Amino acid sequence: MFASQDGSSIQLIKAGLGGTPSELGIVRYDRDVLKEGTVQPDIVIVEFAVNDANDETEGNCYESLVLKALNANNQPAVILLFSVFMNDWNLQDRLAPVGRHYDLPMVSVKDAVVEQFRWTADQGKVISKKQFFYDIYHPTNTGHWVMADCLAWLFADTDQAISDEEDISTDKWPIIGNDYKGIQLLDRLNSEGIAQIDAGGFRETDNDLHTANMDDHTYGTPQFPNNWMHTTESGLDRFKMTIRSKRLILVFKDSGDPGFGTANIWVDGKLVRQGDPHIANWTHCNAVVLYNEQDANKHTVEIEMEVGHEDKRFTILGFGYVL
Repeated sequence: MFASQDGSSIQLIKAGLGGTPSELGIVRYDRDVLKEGTVQPDIVIVEFAVNDANDETEGNCYESLVLKALNANNQPAVILLFSVFMNDWNLQDRLAPVGRHYDLPMVSVKDAVVEQFRWTADQGKVISKKQFFYDIYHPTNTGHWVMADCLAWLFADTDQAISDEEDISTDKWPIIGNDYKGIQLLDRLNSEGIAQIDAGGFRETDNDLHTANMDDHTYGTPQFPNNWMHTTESGLDRFKMTIRSKRLILVFKDSGDPGFGTANIWVDGKLVRQGDPHIANWTHCNAVVLYNEQDANKHTVEIEMEVGHEDKRFTILGFGYVL
């Protein structure tokens, strides 16, 4: 969020995407939060405490994202928010050390509500689980109100506090890792000059995409519309990309449609993993690391349909790369 110059209004930048980890969030940050450099938020709230279980970097992407936000030229305030599931679980034990390491304000909804769920009204219960949760994962409107109150309490408490004599410092060794803080998005729209690409049988564009209600919009915005899609008629030709980078994340589409099939992903002639589009089994963005190296090298990435899946669909949504 950011305020007008005279402080008379506040604009919300909402960029959350359901069911996705920081491994995907960091790829989207420049595009969906900073609007490709056209926006400079004054406050950035980072929340991945209930969706980062599938972050295969186990916090490296999360800390990298926090640093990416903190190191912006306008030096925004960064707040770490920890939501909670109905079973009282979240990942704040993994993620809160990042906040402590950089002395960041943190708000734990888990700490705020879980203990009082077990209380009686006479003991001071404020809200029950049935009132707080819409389902086993998501808060109701009332639950979201409680979350907003938790953030409002932080703002009110901060407003009354004495300013620290020294600002925070990011010039220190990471507590988990910072390998991905320089990541950038590569897709069909901006690949020229970054990578050499022969789309092969992945020449079509998929329009049935994971959507999010961005900012204050009441409509869903399709995510990764500049993609490469293999269709039932595409044939056997591989997608081939040559790029020089240290690290590379592939983003591909999950789908509940049985017409989507598995793809093999090769790096420098070695099969590094398979892209299974039925992991989540609903229209969804899935991010996976293809390589993570300390030095930038030239790599060739090839993607082909698995044997027996040549007549099925597969969508390469984009890539995140670190030079």
